[in-house]
Amino acid sequence: MAFSTDLLVFSPNDVDLQYSPLRRTIQADTYVLGAFNPGLTRLPNGNLLMMIRVAEALNQPIIGEQIHAIRWDAAKGYVLDSYPLASVNAADPRKFQVLGHPCKVMALTSLSWLLPVELTPDGTRVVTVHYDKTIAPERSYQEYGIEDARITKIEGTYYMTTCSVSSERHSTTLYTSTDGLNYALQGILLDHQNKDMVFFEGKIDGRFFALTRPLGDLYFAARPDSAYYPGPSINLASSPDGLHWKPVEEPLIRARKGSASTLKIGGGTQPILTDQGWLLLYHGVELRELVGVYRTFWALLDAADPRKILHWEDRTPILEANPDLTGPLKDQLYLSDVVFTTGIIDAGNQYIVASGECDLACRITHIPKPILRLN
Repeated sequence: MAFSTDLLVFSPNDVDLQYSPLRRTIQADTYVLGAFNPGLTRLPNGNLLMMIRVAEALNQPIIGEQIHAIRWDAAKGYVLDSYPLASVNAADPRKFQVLGHPCKVMALTSLSWLLPVELTPDGTRVVTVHYDKTIAPERSYQEYGIEDARITKIEGTYYMTTCSVSSERHSTTLYTSTDGLNYALQGILLDHQNKDMVFFEGKIDGRFFALTRPLGDLYFAARPDSAYYPGPSINLASSPDGLHWKPVEEPLIRARKGSASTLKIGGGTQPILTDQGWLLLYHGVELRELVGVYRTFWALLDAADPRKILHWEDRTPILEANPDLTGPLKDQLYLSDVVFTTGIIDAGNQYIVASGECDLACRITHIPKPILRLN
Protein backbone atom coordinates (compact mmCIF):
# COMPACT_ATOMS: atom_id res chain seq x y z
CA MET A 1 0.00 0.00 0.00
CA ALA A 2 1.48 3.36 -1.07
CA PHE A 3 1.09 6.64 0.84
CA SER A 4 1.83 10.18 -0.32
CA THR A 5 3.91 10.92 2.78
CA ASP A 6 6.20 8.00 3.59
CA LEU A 7 9.84 8.73 4.39
CA LEU A 8 12.83 7.97 6.56
CA VAL A 9 13.17 10.89 8.94
CA PHE A 10 16.16 9.72 11.01
CA SER A 11 18.96 7.23 10.36
CA PRO A 12 22.26 6.07 11.89
CA ASN A 13 23.99 8.83 9.93
CA ASP A 14 22.11 11.42 12.01
CA VAL A 15 23.50 10.24 15.37
CA ASP A 16 26.55 12.09 16.73
CA LEU A 17 28.38 9.50 18.81
CA GLN A 18 30.45 12.08 20.63
CA TYR A 19 27.35 12.40 22.84
CA SER A 20 26.98 8.65 23.35
CA PRO A 21 26.74 7.52 26.98
CA LEU A 22 29.30 4.80 26.13
CA ARG A 23 31.98 7.46 25.62
CA ARG A 24 32.17 7.87 29.38
CA THR A 25 34.17 4.68 29.92
CA ILE A 26 34.72 2.81 26.62
CA GLN A 27 37.49 3.88 24.27
CA ALA A 28 36.93 1.21 21.62
CA ASP A 29 35.61 2.36 18.24
CA THR A 30 31.84 1.99 17.83
CA TYR A 31 29.26 2.75 15.19
CA VAL A 32 25.46 3.05 15.05
CA LEU A 33 24.08 -0.31 13.97
CA GLY A 34 20.58 1.16 13.93
CA ALA A 35 18.53 4.19 15.01
CA PHE A 36 15.04 2.71 14.94
CA ASN A 37 11.78 1.60 16.63
CA PRO A 38 10.78 5.07 17.90
CA GLY A 39 8.10 5.72 20.46
CA LEU A 40 6.00 8.69 19.31
CA THR A 41 4.08 11.39 21.15
CA ARG A 42 3.05 15.03 20.79
CA LEU A 43 4.75 17.59 23.01
CA PRO A 44 2.94 20.52 24.66
CA ASN A 45 4.44 22.90 22.05
CA GLY A 46 2.73 20.97 19.23
CA ASN A 47 5.88 19.32 17.91
CA LEU A 48 6.26 15.55 17.86
CA LEU A 49 8.81 13.59 19.84
CA MET A 50 10.37 10.34 18.75
CA MET A 51 12.17 8.33 21.45
CA ILE A 52 14.63 6.44 19.25
CA ARG A 53 16.45 3.24 20.06
CA VAL A 54 20.12 3.72 19.20
CA ALA A 55 21.90 0.37 18.91
CA GLU A 56 25.60 1.13 19.27
CA ALA A 57 27.97 -1.65 18.24
CA LEU A 58 31.68 -2.34 18.29
CA ASN A 59 33.49 -1.80 14.99
CA GLN A 60 35.56 -4.89 15.76
CA PRO A 61 33.64 -7.24 18.06
CA ILE A 62 36.00 -10.08 17.10
CA ILE A 63 39.67 -9.65 17.93
CA GLY A 64 41.83 -12.72 17.47
CA GLU A 65 39.97 -15.67 18.97
CA GLN A 66 37.69 -13.56 21.17
CA ILE A 67 34.27 -12.00 20.56
CA HIS A 68 33.15 -9.08 22.73
CA ALA A 69 29.90 -7.73 24.13
CA ILE A 70 29.22 -4.30 25.67
CA ARG A 71 27.79 -4.27 29.18
CA TRP A 72 26.94 -1.54 31.68
CA ASP A 73 28.30 -2.09 35.19
CA ALA A 74 27.07 -0.11 38.21
CA ALA A 75 30.61 0.28 39.58
CA LYS A 76 32.71 0.48 36.39
CA GLY A 77 30.37 2.00 33.83
CA TYR A 78 30.48 0.51 30.33
CA VAL A 79 32.81 -2.46 29.95
CA LEU A 80 33.68 -5.08 27.34
CA ASP A 81 33.20 -8.77 28.11
CA SER A 82 35.12 -11.30 26.03
CA TYR A 83 34.12 -14.86 25.03
CA PRO A 84 36.16 -17.48 23.16
CA LEU A 85 34.98 -17.42 19.56
CA ALA A 86 34.74 -21.21 19.54
CA SER A 87 32.20 -21.05 22.40
CA VAL A 88 29.52 -19.01 20.59
CA ASN A 89 27.17 -19.07 17.61
CA ALA A 90 27.29 -15.68 15.90
CA ALA A 91 24.98 -16.35 12.91
CA ASP A 92 22.67 -13.42 13.81
CA PRO A 93 24.46 -10.05 13.34
CA ARG A 94 22.59 -8.54 16.30
CA LYS A 95 23.62 -11.08 18.92
CA PHE A 96 25.46 -14.31 19.60
CA GLN A 97 24.51 -17.43 21.48
CA VAL A 98 26.83 -18.56 24.25
CA LEU A 99 27.09 -22.32 23.92
CA GLY A 100 27.46 -24.91 26.64
CA HIS A 101 24.59 -23.77 28.88
CA PRO A 102 21.60 -25.95 29.78
CA CYS A 103 19.30 -23.13 28.61
CA LYS A 104 19.52 -20.69 25.69
CA VAL A 105 21.90 -17.85 26.61
CA MET A 106 22.49 -14.83 24.38
CA ALA A 107 24.85 -11.86 24.42
CA LEU A 108 24.52 -8.72 22.30
CA THR A 109 26.95 -7.27 19.79
CA SER A 110 25.53 -3.83 20.55
CA LEU A 111 24.07 -1.91 23.48
CA SER A 112 20.92 0.18 23.03
CA TRP A 113 20.11 3.53 24.57
CA LEU A 114 17.28 5.99 23.89
CA LEU A 115 17.63 9.32 22.10
CA PRO A 116 14.80 11.91 22.13
CA VAL A 117 14.40 13.61 18.73
CA GLU A 118 11.92 16.47 18.27
CA LEU A 119 10.10 16.75 14.93
CA THR A 120 7.87 19.28 13.24
CA PRO A 121 4.14 18.87 13.95
CA ASP A 122 3.68 16.75 10.83
CA GLY A 123 6.66 14.55 11.72
CA THR A 124 8.50 15.08 8.45
CA ARG A 125 11.52 17.09 9.62
CA VAL A 126 13.88 17.07 12.60
CA VAL A 127 13.80 20.18 14.81
CA THR A 128 16.14 19.23 17.65
CA VAL A 129 18.15 16.18 18.71
CA HIS A 130 18.04 16.26 22.53
CA TYR A 131 21.37 14.67 23.44
CA ASP A 132 21.07 16.18 26.93
CA LYS A 133 17.92 14.09 27.52
CA THR A 134 19.43 10.73 26.53
CA ILE A 135 18.13 7.71 28.47
CA ALA A 136 20.81 5.13 29.30
CA PRO A 137 21.16 2.17 31.69
CA GLU A 138 21.08 3.08 35.36
CA ARG A 139 20.04 -0.13 37.09
CA SER A 140 21.50 -3.65 37.02
CA TYR A 141 18.44 -4.97 35.19
CA GLN A 142 19.45 -2.71 32.26
CA GLU A 143 23.05 -3.90 31.91
CA TYR A 144 22.63 -4.88 28.23
CA GLY A 145 20.58 -1.83 27.28
CA ILE A 146 17.15 -0.26 26.91
CA GLU A 147 15.03 -0.99 23.84
CA ASP A 148 11.89 -0.10 21.92
CA ALA A 149 10.09 2.71 23.74
CA ARG A 150 6.31 3.14 23.50
CA ILE A 151 4.83 6.43 24.76
CA THR A 152 1.25 7.08 25.85
CA LYS A 153 -0.13 10.31 27.31
CA ILE A 154 -2.87 9.85 29.90
CA GLU A 155 -4.39 12.71 31.92
CA GLY A 156 -1.35 14.95 31.58
CA THR A 157 1.31 12.30 32.28
CA TYR A 158 3.47 10.63 29.64
CA TYR A 159 3.95 6.91 30.30
CA MET A 160 6.86 5.34 28.44
CA THR A 161 7.35 1.58 28.51
CA THR A 162 10.68 0.09 27.46
CA CYS A 163 12.34 -3.30 27.35
CA SER A 164 15.29 -3.55 29.74
CA VAL A 165 17.80 -6.30 29.03
CA SER A 166 20.11 -8.03 31.51
CA SER A 167 21.30 -11.37 32.79
CA GLU A 168 18.86 -10.90 35.69
CA ARG A 169 15.71 -10.65 33.56
CA HIS A 170 14.30 -9.45 30.26
CA SER A 171 11.68 -7.10 31.63
CA THR A 172 9.31 -4.25 30.84
CA THR A 173 10.22 -1.02 32.60
CA LEU A 174 8.34 2.24 33.01
CA TYR A 175 9.44 5.87 32.72
CA THR A 176 7.13 8.83 33.33
CA SER A 177 7.23 12.51 32.37
CA THR A 178 5.10 15.59 32.86
CA ASP A 179 6.45 17.42 29.80
CA GLY A 180 7.09 14.58 27.34
CA LEU A 181 10.82 15.25 27.23
CA ASN A 182 12.28 14.64 30.71
CA TYR A 183 11.65 11.08 31.93
CA ALA A 184 12.18 9.42 35.32
CA LEU A 185 12.58 5.66 35.75
CA GLN A 186 9.78 4.14 37.86
CA GLY A 187 11.04 0.55 37.79
CA ILE A 188 9.97 -2.86 36.50
CA LEU A 189 6.33 -3.43 35.51
CA LEU A 190 6.40 -6.92 34.03
CA ASP A 191 8.96 -9.61 34.73
CA HIS A 192 10.94 -11.91 32.52
CA GLN A 193 10.37 -11.94 28.74
CA ASN A 194 7.22 -9.89 28.48
CA LYS A 195 7.78 -7.48 25.60
CA ASP A 196 5.88 -4.90 23.56
CA MET A 197 3.86 -3.61 26.50
CA VAL A 198 2.03 -0.42 25.59
CA PHE A 199 -0.56 1.57 27.54
CA PHE A 200 -3.93 2.46 26.05
CA GLU A 201 -4.18 6.21 25.52
CA GLY A 202 -6.86 6.72 28.12
CA LYS A 203 -8.51 4.89 31.02
CA ILE A 204 -11.53 2.59 30.94
CA ASP A 205 -13.80 2.83 34.00
CA GLY A 206 -10.97 4.53 35.88
CA ARG A 207 -8.42 1.79 35.19
CA PHE A 208 -5.32 1.70 33.03
CA PHE A 209 -5.22 -0.90 30.28
CA ALA A 210 -2.25 -2.17 28.32
CA LEU A 211 -1.26 -4.64 25.64
CA THR A 212 1.33 -7.21 26.70
CA ARG A 213 3.14 -10.00 24.86
CA PRO A 214 4.64 -12.82 26.98
CA LEU A 215 7.43 -14.77 25.32
CA GLY A 216 9.01 -18.16 25.87
CA ASP A 217 10.73 -21.08 24.18
CA LEU A 218 7.95 -23.54 25.00
CA TYR A 219 4.31 -23.52 23.91
CA PHE A 220 1.69 -26.25 24.15
CA ALA A 221 -0.23 -27.64 21.20
CA ALA A 222 -3.61 -26.16 20.33
CA ARG A 223 -6.49 -28.55 19.83
CA PRO A 224 -6.50 -29.94 16.26
CA ASP A 225 -9.58 -27.97 15.18
CA SER A 226 -8.45 -24.67 16.72
CA ALA A 227 -8.43 -21.56 14.53
CA TYR A 228 -5.10 -20.58 16.07
CA TYR A 229 -1.50 -21.70 16.18
CA PRO A 230 0.33 -21.99 19.51
CA GLY A 231 2.92 -19.29 20.14
CA PRO A 232 3.22 -15.66 21.26
CA SER A 233 -0.01 -13.70 21.55
CA ILE A 234 -1.03 -10.12 22.30
CA ASN A 235 -2.81 -10.05 25.64
CA LEU A 236 -4.51 -7.47 27.84
CA ALA A 237 -3.75 -6.36 31.38
CA SER A 238 -5.35 -3.75 33.64
CA SER A 239 -4.08 -1.68 36.55
CA PRO A 240 -5.48 0.70 39.17
CA ASP A 241 -2.33 2.88 39.16
CA GLY A 242 -0.20 2.08 36.11
CA LEU A 243 2.31 0.20 38.27
CA HIS A 244 0.56 -2.99 39.43
CA TRP A 245 -0.88 -5.09 36.63
CA LYS A 246 -3.41 -7.93 36.47
CA PRO A 247 -3.58 -9.98 33.24
CA VAL A 248 -6.96 -10.30 31.58
CA GLU A 249 -7.60 -14.03 31.51
CA GLU A 250 -8.74 -14.29 27.89
CA PRO A 251 -6.07 -13.92 25.18
CA LEU A 252 -6.63 -11.06 22.74
CA ILE A 253 -4.86 -11.43 19.38
CA ARG A 254 -3.31 -14.78 18.46
CA ALA A 255 -1.56 -16.24 15.44
CA ARG A 256 -4.55 -17.19 13.33
CA LYS A 257 -4.52 -19.95 10.73
CA GLY A 258 -4.83 -18.54 7.23
CA SER A 259 -2.67 -15.54 7.99
CA ALA A 260 0.95 -15.23 6.90
CA SER A 261 1.93 -13.69 10.24
CA THR A 262 2.04 -16.86 12.29
CA LEU A 263 5.65 -16.94 13.47
CA LYS A 264 5.26 -14.12 15.96
CA ILE A 265 2.91 -11.22 16.73
CA GLY A 266 3.25 -8.31 19.14
CA GLY A 267 1.92 -4.90 20.08
CA GLY A 268 2.92 -1.90 18.00
CA THR A 269 1.28 1.49 18.50
CA GLN A 270 -0.42 2.73 21.63
CA PRO A 271 -4.17 1.98 21.27
CA ILE A 272 -5.98 5.27 20.64
CA LEU A 273 -9.69 5.91 21.07
CA THR A 274 -11.65 6.65 17.89
CA ASP A 275 -15.39 7.04 17.32
CA GLN A 276 -15.44 3.34 16.39
CA GLY A 277 -13.38 1.99 19.28
CA TRP A 278 -9.74 1.47 20.26
CA LEU A 279 -7.49 1.44 17.20
CA LEU A 280 -4.17 -0.41 17.38
CA LEU A 281 -1.48 -1.29 14.87
CA TYR A 282 0.60 -4.38 15.58
CA HIS A 283 3.32 -6.46 13.94
CA GLY A 284 2.99 -9.93 12.53
CA VAL A 285 5.93 -12.06 11.42
CA GLU A 286 6.04 -14.56 8.58
CA LEU A 287 8.57 -17.38 8.82
CA ARG A 288 11.30 -16.77 6.26
CA GLU A 289 15.09 -17.09 6.56
CA LEU A 290 16.74 -16.10 9.87
CA VAL A 291 14.60 -13.26 11.25
CA GLY A 292 11.36 -13.48 9.27
CA VAL A 293 9.24 -10.89 7.45
CA TYR A 294 7.76 -8.20 9.73
CA ARG A 295 4.61 -6.39 8.56
CA THR A 296 2.09 -4.05 10.22
CA PHE A 297 -1.56 -5.05 10.65
CA TRP A 298 -4.43 -3.43 12.56
CA ALA A 299 -7.34 -4.15 14.84
CA LEU A 300 -10.25 -2.30 16.40
CA LEU A 301 -11.40 -3.05 19.96
CA ASP A 302 -14.66 -2.16 21.70
CA ALA A 303 -14.42 1.20 23.47
CA ALA A 304 -16.04 0.00 26.71
CA ASP A 305 -14.73 -3.57 26.71
CA PRO A 306 -11.40 -3.97 24.86
CA ARG A 307 -11.64 -7.75 25.20
CA LYS A 308 -14.09 -7.58 22.28
CA ILE A 309 -12.43 -7.40 18.87
CA LEU A 310 -14.63 -5.45 16.46
CA HIS A 311 -12.30 -5.80 13.48
CA TRP A 312 -9.07 -7.71 12.96
CA GLU A 313 -7.06 -7.40 9.77
CA ASP A 314 -4.25 -9.95 9.80
CA ARG A 315 -4.11 -10.86 6.11
CA THR A 316 -3.55 -7.58 4.24
CA PRO A 317 -0.84 -5.46 5.88
CA ILE A 318 -1.05 -1.69 6.30
CA LEU A 319 2.73 -1.33 6.08
CA GLU A 320 5.51 -3.45 4.64
CA ALA A 321 9.22 -2.77 4.38
CA ASN A 322 9.94 -0.34 1.54
CA PRO A 323 13.30 -0.95 -0.20
CA ASP A 324 13.04 2.41 -1.97
CA LEU A 325 13.32 4.18 1.39
CA THR A 326 16.43 2.31 2.49
CA GLY A 327 18.10 2.43 -0.94
CA PRO A 328 20.42 5.31 0.04
CA LEU A 329 21.44 3.29 3.12
CA LYS A 330 21.84 -0.06 1.38
CA ASP A 331 25.49 -0.38 2.43
CA GLN A 332 24.38 -0.22 6.08
CA LEU A 333 21.54 -2.74 5.81
CA TYR A 334 21.94 -6.00 7.70
CA LEU A 335 18.26 -7.04 7.61
CA SER A 336 15.50 -6.77 5.04
CA ASP A 337 11.71 -7.16 4.99
CA VAL A 338 11.24 -5.65 8.45
CA VAL A 339 8.91 -2.82 9.43
CA PHE A 340 8.21 -2.50 13.16
CA THR A 341 5.53 0.09 13.94
CA THR A 342 5.81 1.74 17.35
CA GLY A 343 3.76 4.96 17.55
CA ILE A 344 0.70 6.78 16.23
CA ILE A 345 -0.64 10.34 16.44
CA ASP A 346 -4.14 11.54 15.52
CA ALA A 347 -3.55 14.43 13.09
CA GLY A 348 -7.03 15.40 11.95
CA ASN A 349 -7.76 13.72 8.63
CA GLN A 350 -4.88 11.30 8.96
CA TYR A 351 -2.72 9.36 11.37
CA ILE A 352 1.00 9.99 11.70
CA VAL A 353 2.61 6.60 12.18
CA ALA A 354 6.20 5.97 13.31
CA SER A 355 8.04 2.73 12.57
CA GLY A 356 11.47 1.20 12.61
CA GLU A 357 12.56 0.27 9.09
CA CYS A 358 14.76 -2.83 8.79
CA ASP A 359 16.11 -2.29 12.32
CA LEU A 360 18.06 0.59 10.77
CA ALA A 361 16.15 3.87 10.58
CA CYS A 362 12.97 5.71 11.62
CA ARG A 363 10.08 5.88 9.18
CA ILE A 364 7.16 8.32 9.26
CA THR A 365 4.02 7.49 7.31
CA HIS A 366 0.82 9.53 6.96
CA ILE A 367 -2.14 7.13 6.74
CA PRO A 368 -5.54 8.57 5.78
CA LYS A 369 -8.14 7.79 8.42
CA PRO A 370 -10.65 6.05 6.10
CA ILE A 371 -8.12 3.23 5.58
CA LEU A 372 -8.29 2.37 9.28
CA ARG A 373 -12.08 2.50 9.66
CA LEU A 374 -14.89 0.00 9.39
CA ASN A 375 -16.93 0.54 6.23
